[in-house]
Amino acid sequence: MTEKDFVIMSKDTAVAVWKNGCLTVLNDTLLPLCFKKNTNAESWLATRAIDSHRANSRLLKKALRLREKDDVSTTLYVNGAKITDTYWVKPVDSKLCYGDVRFDSDFFSNLALNGSYESFNRAANSKHSKTPELTNTGSFEKCWKLRDGEWWMYKKANHNEQFSELFIYELGKALGMNMAVYERGEGCVKSKDFTNAASINFEPASTFMGDNEEYPDVIKALKKLCPDAIPDYIRMIFLDTVTQNPDRHTNNFGLLRDVESGKLISLAPNFDNNMALIARGYPKNINASNDLLIKLFVEVIEEYPEYTKYIPEINEQNVRKVLSKLNMKVRTQVIVDIVVGRYNRITEKLNK
Repeated sequence: MTEKDFVIMSKDTAVAVWKNGCLTVLNDTLLPLCFKKNTNAESWLATRAIDSHRANSRLLKKALRLREKDDVSTTLYVNGAKITDTYWVKPVDSKLCYGDVRFDSDFFSNLALNGSYESFNRAANSKHSKTPELTNTGSFEKCWKLRDGEWWMYKKANHNEQFSELFIYELGKALGMNMAVYERGEGCVKSKDFTNAASINFEPASTFMGDNEEYPDVIKALKKLCPDAIPDYIRMIFLDTVTQNPDRHTNNFGLLRDVESGKLISLAPNFDNNMALIARGYPKNINASNDLLIKLFVEVIEEYPEYTKYIPEINEQNVRKVLSKLNMKVRTQVIVDIVVGRYNRITEKLNK
């Protein structure tokens, strides 16, 4: 598909028409959330494209022989479809249905993840062309793989990135938090698709926040859109704070939305923590007095003291239990000192 006029669909329901640069809404209830603020359908499509800066992205486009490689054209090549939601596009008057554009193969996964010449040549000589990799966003090399009928995201990761992602998953789970499922892989981490192949839609926070990730502003937006998401949001930014995760941006958290009714239900499970903790090396100073993440989190709780009840307790015992379960080679005492130390500093500041 290369037409720049198209119908925006949710499964087999037409929700809007984009024609001559203008958006006509047909079904506001099921319309992708971003159109509440931005009515440019081409910019929406561009946000759904694979990151063009990834080396394997360029190999993938070359293997598929894409003539036009800009973000909108790349997304249109697969009708704008993604694994994690039911939104897609088709030409005006087309008889295509959702079943025609849904992904049922991971044929290009090895090329997207590893970029080897063997996988490139195999892909280039294949009759396959429909791949979820063209709408697999993010800056790390990654791919979608089908395992026993379920989609899993495989993301490149070194040892410290693997440890950080898996430790935070296990710690969050031990603390009773809503976490996306993670497993260790060979040179990668594996994460199970928490939408179950778009049985529920994932709306990234960027659709209602843009690039604004300021905690108080997100809370104000959630109060209007989905108040039930606030407890999990507080737990998520708390976990970010104790595991020194500075990379919580508006594309790696968001809301889950009912496919049939369009109702916003809850915060999506916590995912994408592979730049936290020791992912970029062990910190030189784990007791920095002017820590920004601690400062920002404490400020939020001081502004909303009623959210204190959502903060779980962390101690050395439960951190060591998680470390023992992972059984990965790390500086155990340093991890304990980071997590427990940061938790103690939060509680000290809140108890002043």
